[in-house]
Amino acid sequence: MLKIIYPICCGMDVHKNFVVACIASTDNRGVTSYKSKRFSTYSSDLRLCRDWLADNNCKDVCMESTGKYWIPIYNVLEASCNIVLAHPKYVKAIRGKKTDKKDAKWIADIFKHDLVNGSFIPPADIRQLRDLMRYRCKLTAFTTGEKNRAQNCLTVSNFKLDDVFSDVFGKASTGLIDYILAHPDETIDDISRFRTKHLRATNEQILSAIDGDMCVQQADKLRIIRSHMENLDLCKLNLESVILSLTDKYINELNLVLTVPGIQTFSAIAVISEIGVDMSVFPSSKHLCSWAGLTPQNNESAGKKKTTRISRAGVYIKPLLVQCALCAVRAKAFPEVSKRYNALKKRRGHKKAIIAVARMLLTAIYNILKKKEPYNSELFAHSNNTPPEHRTVSVEEAIFILQRQGYTVTPCAT
Repeated sequence: MLKIIYPICCGMDVHKNFVVACIASTDNRGVTSYKSKRFSTYSSDLRLCRDWLADNNCKDVCMESTGKYWIPIYNVLEASCNIVLAHPKYVKAIRGKKTDKKDAKWIADIFKHDLVNGSFIPPADIRQLRDLMRYRCKLTAFTTGEKNRAQNCLTVSNFKLDDVFSDVFGKASTGLIDYILAHPDETIDDISRFRTKHLRATNEQILSAIDGDMCVQQADKLRIIRSHMENLDLCKLNLESVILSLTDKYINELNLVLTVPGIQTFSAIAVISEIGVDMSVFPSSKHLCSWAGLTPQNNESAGKKKTTRISRAGVYIKPLLVQCALCAVRAKAFPEVSKRYNALKKRRGHKKAIIAVARMLLTAIYNILKKKEPYNSELFAHSNNTPPEHRTVSVEEAIFILQRQGYTVTPCAT
């Protein structure tokens, strides 16, 4: 018989307009009784739900993370209850016996035995910072999309600015586009006034690149795109000022994270907004790397590993760490990072090597925030030179290790 971990607990089935709560109370004889009640998701009803839980002496609550609908409920119950937020795949009910009440009862039943893995939910201020940083990421994606549309306008009009300018949206190229849009009927003969110090293309090459034909419709579209890009840049600046105002209380942690290779100001803020500053919620750096999606999946059956791909977790933090890893590899101030990358790239290729460097950075951040110490390259070099522990492997495992390193294993003749 499974042990009862939570004698009085509540399972919640969350929907957009209502939530069904089921309290499971287990007595000393192991008999469980249930109380179910339905509440709307208006704030007044959610406060009634909180009072109902308090009247029944229930302080442990489990709910599934249904879109964004769980957040208002979590905010109301956070101060008075211990809430476990579960992934829907861990609390999926049996097919054919599924109603809202049965779903809530099922969640309560598996939660009372502590069979539900809870998701990491940072404190309220970190959650607000995370929301703003993710919105900043979206604004950056919108700007990138508008740049692609602007480039499409130039391409269909046969303006080949990307062939002569390293940055189509740089100073020289922008000046040319402004003049073309302002004077559509004029022909540009003198390029010298648009040249900048670092422009390598000759005047003849630039004149050939702008020898296109832009129709009125494409010109109007390009003006709208450029106006939208300016508005996005303004919104991003305003958003960044709000973000910086929220980071004052974490200035010490930010300064520590900034010592890590490849990490800049907003990258450090983004990392803290995703993982928080309290590393005690993760038992080890390996747990944190697994949560961030930087470790291989476990998919093994009958002694055979079906896949060693990394998981799809860490939708926001994983691409960020990969970008930081790319910067760290190019940085001359941290040769230990590029050395590690080049050694892995020879054996495993660029993609796996850069993921390994990203995991190395996250491991460093974990230890930095836990020990409150800045990044130390000497410690990394020492840990990298430590010989591996001796362990016994089977013949099959030895063959697999050799094959993974590029060796061809052939059976010997008997």
